Amino acid sequence: MSYEKVAQVKNNLIIGSKQTLKAIKNGEVAEVVIAADADQYVTSKVSQLAEKMNVPCIQVDSRKKLGKACGIDVGTATVAIKQ
Repeated sequence: MSYEKVAQVKNNLIIGSKQTLKAIKNGEVAEVVIAADADQYVTSKVSQLAEKMNVPCIQVDSRKKLGKACGIDVGTATVAIKQ
């Protein structure tokens, strides 16, 4: 479900944890997608900030599949969908 959603909104994505954190702080994010197989040290910061800022957070199982849904050749731990 979430992979398809990410693939549909390719033009409104923020890929990567640092950029996602910055976008959440700036209020630009409607939803966050986090890969379950990513490093918890990285993803916990994103999920905590998303919860604090009342941004919905969805978890998917694979970084590689999430990266592919974004249209990139590498995996990604987090993706933000812009408002």
